[in-house]
Amino acid sequence: MKNILLSMILVASASAASAGSKVDAVKFKPGKAPKLEGALAPNQLLKDAEYLGAGLLDGPEDIAIGPDGWIYTGTADGYVKRVSFDGTVENVTYTGGHPLGMDFDAEGNLIVAEPYSGLLKVTPNGDVSVLADQAEGVPFRLTDDVKVASDGMIYFTDASYKFPLEDFELDVLEARGNGRLMSYNPGTGLVEVLVEGLYFANGVALSQDEDFILVNETSRYRMTRYWLKGEKAGTAEVFLSNLPGSPDGLARDSDGNFLIAFFSTRSKLIDFLQMFPKLKNLLSNLPRNLFPQPAAYGFVVVVSPEGEFIRSYHDTNGSVASAVTAVEEYQGQLIMGTLRGEQIMIVDK
Repeated sequence: MKNILLSMILVASASAASAGSKVDAVKFKPGKAPKLEGALAPNQLLKDAEYLGAGLLDGPEDIAIGPDGWIYTGTADGYVKRVSFDGTVENVTYTGGHPLGMDFDAEGNLIVAEPYSGLLKVTPNGDVSVLADQAEGVPFRLTDDVKVASDGMIYFTDASYKFPLEDFELDVLEARGNGRLMSYNPGTGLVEVLVEGLYFANGVALSQDEDFILVNETSRYRMTRYWLKGEKAGTAEVFLSNLPGSPDGLARDSDGNFLIAFFSTRSKLIDFLQMFPKLKNLLSNLPRNLFPQPAAYGFVVVVSPEGEFIRSYHDTNGSVASAVTAVEEYQGQLIMGTLRGEQIMIVDK
């Protein structure tokens, strides 16, 4: 690791000689990564995953099951697409950018978190409108995930108000709380910031009773809970910390447990670099393909509402399922999306 670091420092220093830092990094000292044991013990369950739409989907980052029984997703060409369980792929509508998080409301509208345009509504006939693109005077920069509650309230995240999607690695390097959890009231059009200062606010999921909502903080390896009802209503707390990977997408299964899609397991090099702000400032000038990357790994974890790990699904070398960014349960199967693949993946639960 020392040789790798030395090479990175030399290249970054040369780059920095003619350019200022792209980030204003702070120190973050991650806890020691937990061992993958017990409910987290490695297996090869994700190697049994089957592909849908292979080669026809560029970065299907999130998924939602439509009223028609098709799988809806967004791709890097700016389209919302739908995929049947026999592998047929159809364009639904064009939003531009790269549609990320999505969920259906009670009227059959698809609510989409589009990182560049904001929170969108796609009607059943494909019309697209912007519901919100800023909160408290701060524009969204990376609208990320969304869930619709039974009362119609929409909860969503802006992963970073500072860095756009193509620069999400810079937000991780900077290690500042640039993310927010928000709500949108479709009756009034009001956007409310529920929690700010989140560290790459990513996937969201409502509890079965909808008394709280969870949000993944990808670059802090943790989950935060925001209480919607009860004595703690309006307050936030850490739900799980020092997770074994970078949590991305989040959903609730039919048992009331939470499904966490991990983009990757932990990287010792990345964790080490987080402790050196000046070095991270230098590294921000490197070409993105020279950034340290976690190993390819497929990883999904089931967590109880009390925060206990129940079971996990792995592909230990990422040969079949890797960089999982979304997971939903549907008819006894887990359906998974990925930002760095060209297919939707399905495996028996």
